[in-house]
Amino acid sequence: MNRTTAAAVLLGAGLAGLALYNGARAKRALFSRASGRFVEAAGVRLHVLEQGSGMPLILLHGNGSSAEDFKTSGMLDEAAKRYRVLAFDRPGFGRSTRPRGKWWTAAAQADLIHAAVSQLGIERYLVLGHSWGASVALQLARRHPASVAGIVLVSGYYHPPPRLGLVLAALPALPVAGGVFRHTLLPLLVRITWPLTMAKIFSPGIISAEFASSTKDVVSRPSQLLSIAAEAALMLAAALAGGRSARYKELSLPTGIVAGAGDRLFDAQAEAIRLQAEIHGSLVDIIPHAGHMVHHAALKAVLAMVDKVAAAGRGEPA
Repeated sequence: MNRTTAAAVLLGAGLAGLALYNGARAKRALFSRASGRFVEAAGVRLHVLEQGSGMPLILLHGNGSSAEDFKTSGMLDEAAKRYRVLAFDRPGFGRSTRPRGKWWTAAAQADLIHAAVSQLGIERYLVLGHSWGASVALQLARRHPASVAGIVLVSGYYHPPPRLGLVLAALPALPVAGGVFRHTLLPLLVRITWPLTMAKIFSPGIISAEFASSTKDVVSRPSQLLSIAAEAALMLAAALAGGRSARYKELSLPTGIVAGAGDRLFDAQAEAIRLQAEIHGSLVDIIPHAGHMVHHAALKAVLAMVDKVAAAGRGEPA
């Protein structure tokens, strides 16, 4: 065996060992999440955290996160004092499945969430979406207006321009090479750069130690990394297609928009103000000294917006 062949064998063995380690770590990450229940809809097994009573409030997390985000931020507990809260792991995130062979666009996910909510006997509900979840919330409002009483959009990216970051984030979704990368080196890179990632999404707010510790191993699972990359590809496709703002102008339901003035992922404040101008009668709240995870930094402000939208949905004065 020459040196080149020997090196290739050693590299292959190393990658295989790393893939096995990542797989075992991924399984261990989910074992700690035994709470919640499952709802079957359209061939997808959706995991949901449910708490409280009253008007149903659906919570949808962002790309790379899970329903646990709303637990660590305190939103699940606080909102459950006056709403029936259902925080879903979107397809491919947390403990929810994401069947192959389908483009899980925001519209497709909206239809899936609506079907799951309907199976639970809920006919009318509020929706709060964070980040990519805000896109799903918008599609729920557009596609199921008879059921959606109002929406709250937090740190949403409503008019994404094409950018290099989206291209790079989408690469792990590529077949073969992307799959090898997701099962071997990418989980390791995610864990190594985790402190930097947390600083970026929370800054200028304080990093939630509970979120950081409970989410790292879940996010670095190869299956969830595929979902993250796929949603980056969908955002890139939407950016290249353009012309989505006309859909927003069609909306007439109660809408609240919240953004952190210090969001370092994109100009969330400009996005929020632009969207407010497009949706007639919508409310906006720009939170100073908050970043992308504004619901962690300013939970009371986000809940106040939920209350305003809920009141408007019931026909009450805000």
